Amino acid sequence: MPSRYPGAVTQDWEPVVLHKSKQKSQDLRDPKAVNAALRSGVAVQTVKKFDAGSNKKGKSTAVPVINTKKLEEETEPAAMDRVKAEVRLMIQKARLEKKMSQADLAKQINERIQVVQEYENGKAVPNQAVLAKMEKVLGVKLRGKIGK
Repeated sequence: MPSRYPGAVTQDWEPVVLHKSKQKSQDLRDPKAVNAALRSGVAVQTVKKFDAGSNKKGKSTAVPVINTKKLEEETEPAAMDRVKAEVRLMIQKARLEKKMSQADLAKQINERIQVVQEYENGKAVPNQAVLAKMEKVLGVKLRGKIGK
């Protein structure tokens, strides 16, 4: 049987060379790797980072250290204004005159029942939009010169 390929048969493959992957920087910082490099005579450079890994400033800084908690407490108001007693009573009276429950009022002003309860108990921080909705549904003036 004759050969398909006339002449000498040669190998056309390229040689394949496998290389180790390059070491990661974290592996190079490993104390074992540093000691092995020192033992083998390779030049090793070490650098100490200034203030590395801490959120505190050194005592040598010229800028005074500010306590953020104290700064935050100074700028915050002591207490938020709450709904005044006059407004609370007006909301309750108007709601009861219209024979509405807190749930009915909340449904009509498109708010949660808890919001109406907070306004009537005086625990809510007044929101002009909510008061405007209540004024519209109850037909009573709740904003303006009341309590001033």
